[in-house]
Amino acid sequence: MKKILLVVHPTRPAAAKFGNILSEKFLAEKFEVYSNQPQLISDTKPIANLENLDLVIVLGGDGTILRAAEIVRGFEIPIIGINLGNVGFLAEIAQPTADEIVSAIRSGKVHREPRLVLKYEVLRNEKSIYQGWALNEVTVERSSTQMLELFLQIDGRPLSKWGCDGVICATPTGSTAYAFSAGGPVVWPEVSALVLLPLAAHALFSRPMVVSPECEIVIDVISNEAQISADGLRQIELQVGDRIILTKDQDEIQLAYINEGNFTDRLVAKFRLPIEGWRGESS
Repeated sequence: MKKILLVVHPTRPAAAKFGNILSEKFLAEKFEVYSNQPQLISDTKPIANLENLDLVIVLGGDGTILRAAEIVRGFEIPIIGINLGNVGFLAEIAQPTADEIVSAIRSGKVHREPRLVLKYEVLRNEKSIYQGWALNEVTVERSSTQMLELFLQIDGRPLSKWGCDGVICATPTGSTAYAFSAGGPVVWPEVSALVLLPLAAHALFSRPMVVSPECEIVIDVISNEAQISADGLRQIELQVGDRIILTKDQDEIQLAYINEGNFTDRLVAKFRLPIEGWRGESS
């Protein structure tokens, strides 16, 4: 690997500081270093042709990793997240040193985890008006204080109509984000599935559902004041009669890790779960 992109949280001083340390060490090893914030990271170049990039290193939190995914989507470029704040689900569990990062990348000791991506399309009067994608979740939700009415179909068959605050459709990656906060299940990243979760639905059948990513999920908007958002970053307003079609995207996002800590370790670290007395501990 010879071409590295540093994606830095623009308002977190620790990210810029660590980015400058990394940049200096990579340049000393004859790497080419680019950044989304070249004014903050010395001797780096603005983002160039993505086809020539080998790796993205993100300095920030899970939100910054989602923004990095926007940059590299469509290219099989691995993303390594270095969390400089609270433990995130997408980043390394423990922050490695700059020397550890450079050594691992120089020796090719980077472990990839391909992540499922969700695709959505908005139809209005049977015409496509918008298409997008999400690594975490797509949410159809109310944009005012009024309850939203939605009609849900799966694979061309009606499932239910809800008066609700909205509906979340999450990937396994996003199951620990908004969907988890709303009462959805935790899904391990390697599980091929989607989570459907109605928000505050006034209905007898309103539990979280786990469906195949090969399903076509259709949500019809049958009331006013609605919006759709993807990963909380991309939002558009919806109208009565709009139809949202959700399917698995053909592209994946390649998350990568230097350390081989698995998803269970991330859960324990994130929620500080009690594991005292585990019989696998070394004596």
